[in-house]
Amino acid sequence: MDATIVPEVQKHYPVLLKEIISIISPQYGGTFIDCTFGQGGYSKKILDFENTNVIALDRDIESEKIAYQFKENFENRFIFKNIKFSQLNNLKLKNENIRGVIFDLGYSYTQIKDPQKGLSFEAEGKLNMKLGLNTYSAEDAINKLDEKELEKIFKYFGDEKEGKYIARNIVKERLKNKIDTKALVKIIDKSKKRKNFKVHNATKVFQALRIFVNKEISELIFGLINAAKVLKKGGVLGVVTFHSLEDKIVKYFFKSLSENKSISRYSPVTEQAETLFNLIQKKPITPSDEEISENPPSRSAKFRYAVKKTNFYNFDTDIENQFRNLIEIENYGDKL
Repeated sequence: MDATIVPEVQKHYPVLLKEIISIISPQYGGTFIDCTFGQGGYSKKILDFENTNVIALDRDIESEKIAYQFKENFENRFIFKNIKFSQLNNLKLKNENIRGVIFDLGYSYTQIKDPQKGLSFEAEGKLNMKLGLNTYSAEDAINKLDEKELEKIFKYFGDEKEGKYIARNIVKERLKNKIDTKALVKIIDKSKKRKNFKVHNATKVFQALRIFVNKEISELIFGLINAAKVLKKGGVLGVVTFHSLEDKIVKYFFKSLSENKSISRYSPVTEQAETLFNLIQKKPITPSDEEISENPPSRSAKFRYAVKKTNFYNFDTDIENQFRNLIEIENYGDKL
């Protein structure tokens, strides 16, 4: 999950950069966690302000090349970790002055066009889709999971209404040959009764497989929980999403912890916090017409944020139970 850019490798456009910087206010200093470092767009802007530090995370080892450049320019103010952002709790940051944690859940053009990653339906060869620190690929899923499991992945992660027929034809075809990217696209085209001439027929299935392979649902859920823990009072937790499933999870997390009681099971009654977050605005921030014109992939971006009300570490949230069915679908991968 890396920062989004337009289809030009040399041009980097962190989505909603002005709005995000205005909200997290790095001019007042502090440490910020860039959970999806990518090409470093957010990190660079934050480090332009004195008295700031950035801890950058990315599961894609390719981002380390750019991180080396940052380390040279901001030696004492920048740290890079090649880890998943769900592992925030392993960083031992309780004593750090964490003023902001930012996630950009989009993919970069360089990732999509990298033939080794196999993210695109226009690619040739193996179905990979692994972004780093994975245990199985899209090829494993397509060629080994049963029909019902594939159908659920396509339905719940891609909102693919014809997932049943696609899954059935995949199972039939793989009896003859192992399925690669080109073969999968052909199966999808053959299976779709309703053709969409605005969006490629394979778009939803490839989105679903990418989410499944990278466990993006549980990654996001545990990333949010751990980010909320490390933030200090007044700190901002912000997330840029690009599809409705991500946005639904973020929206629920913020709403549930700003409207309902989030009580620590370890605190005395007199110290219980009523809510963890202050939700400044309920509606997401979206790109301006000008930004969309400059960077068309930003058109589907939504930014939601919340401000932590107290230095309250242990809190209860039901977000895992709320999205338990999606986590269970992700767990099909445990047998691959």
